Amino acid sequence: MRDVNPDRQSVPPPAPGTVLGRLAVPAGILAAVAGAFVYVGAVDPNEPGHYPVCPLLSYTGVYCPGCGGLRSAHAFAHGDFATALQANAPAVLAYLGFAVLWTVWVVRAARGRPARLDPRPVHLWSLGVLLLVFTVVRNLPFGGWLHP
Repeated sequence: MRDVNPDRQSVPPPAPGTVLGRLAVPAGILAAVAGAFVYVGAVDPNEPGHYPVCPLLSYTGVYCPGCGGLRSAHAFAHGDFATALQANAPAVLAYLGFAVLWTVWVVRAARGRPARLDPRPVHLWSLGVLLLVFTVVRNLPFGGWLHP
């Protein structure tokens, strides 16, 4: 029989192995991320001396896009989402994005399908531009509300 839609991609067969074997790597990644959040939740970054200071901020006084990320993670781990957003809003979006991508990964792995993440260059450039705009705005006088 002739295929009526030659552009259609065929669905790959399920990956061999047990479901537990296919879920080992996602489980390991989740354990590592959860361990990092537990540590940051237990060791308060708001108290000096626990973590290194941002070198860009200490030498230039300029907030980088990651400044406030540890304070954001600490607040997020304690369920204080408003403080987490104020400390570093892109970090909170990254936590939520990780949760979505990890969930999709686990569902696909459980079904024996490969996890496919193929961002186009326009997506990567857009993300870079958004982080650049965030960084510039948080360092301007009217962007003080974005300071960690």
